[in-house]
Amino acid sequence: MSNIGILGAGRVGTNLAGKLSQAGHHVTIGARSPEDTAARTVGLDPRIALADHRTTARTTDIVINATPGHSSLKRLTDLRTELSGKILIDVSNATHAAADGLPGDLCYPGSSLAEKLQNALPHTHVVKTLNTMLYMVMTAPETLATPPTAYLSGNDEHAKKTVTGLLADLGWQPEQIEDLGDITTARATEAMILAVPHILRRHGLKPTAITHTH
Repeated sequence: MSNIGILGAGRVGTNLAGKLSQAGHHVTIGARSPEDTAARTVGLDPRIALADHRTTARTTDIVINATPGHSSLKRLTDLRTELSGKILIDVSNATHAAADGLPGDLCYPGSSLAEKLQNALPHTHVVKTLNTMLYMVMTAPETLATPPTAYLSGNDEHAKKTVTGLLADLGWQPEQIEDLGDITTARATEAMILAVPHILRRHGLKPTAITHTH
């Protein structure tokens, strides 16, 4: 079992924390204000620890970035020392909000948040995954009628193998996981997020994922 830190205490972070804790991992949620987070996470597995971002990054072995994508680069660059030598799983999308608050344009056209993070954190193994779906699908892929796909992007094969194991703990079957290649392939999956707001506007907030079938 792994010692996992999750940066971000919103729906994505708390959802992942709950499922990973149930699978037996030691989980710490890192938030800017752990006191406020404690109030918002009532009902979560009591084994889940709460800390600030820096402590979470320093004291865990695998770190998940579930912070808002548009500010992730600055936040995580500030944690360069704490993240050195660790696997960083990036599930965020860096977008500018449209008028209705849903994702509009990409913050890094021609690149991706994952690539920016890997460049800023050269001693960290960045793996991009789970960013092509709504938060509820991340931990319950079986709820969709068509099996969804979890795409992987990253430069380090061992890191991607480790992340694949964590995806299995979240309920993903091997045939649902698609390794696209190195970290530059994340720009493709990050661009996919631009389709999701149009789907949500038509159908409402229902479990949604960008997928392909073999």
